Amino acid sequence: METYQQERFNTAIGRPVSFVQDNHSLSRTKGTVRGLHYQSSPFAQGKLVRCTQGSITDVAVDIRNGSPTYGQHVKVILSAENAKQLWVPEGFLHGFATHEDNTEVAYKVTNYYDKASDGNIQWNDKDLAIDWGINEAAAVLSDKDKNAPKFKSFISPFNS
Repeated sequence: METYQQERFNTAIGRPVSFVQDNHSLSRTKGTVRGLHYQSSPFAQGKLVRCTQGSITDVAVDIRNGSPTYGQHVKVILSAENAKQLWVPEGFLHGFATHEDNTEVAYKVTNYYDKASDGNIQWNDKDLAIDWGINEAAAVLSDKDKNAPKFKSFISPFNS
């Protein structure tokens, strides 16, 4: 299976993109949530996400000031079986919830990780109204994601 071809990808999204790193994440427990994360400039990241084992609900939320879709989200089920991918441009929150144990997610990024540029928003914030398809009370979260700020208090560093 061909998972990435630069010329076709750049044509599909309408601009050239260069990836600098591939990441691979393993979530051992069904119901694990990672997100909603972003990196601000100068280390803003675009991500091309796919699930290589198991399945996830993958979510991107527009946080570009002035965008007509600010605060709105898209979500897609990604799985090893369906081989779909989601492009998450710079200026979007990203997160996923696992639907199976031992789920693996691979993603290409357009910039390197920078701790000082890293940020997040509560994954289940009611103002975002995202249906993750999991039992929220049983969600497995990192300490960082448990303590994420609310969307209402968020001041986006991105413009459309």
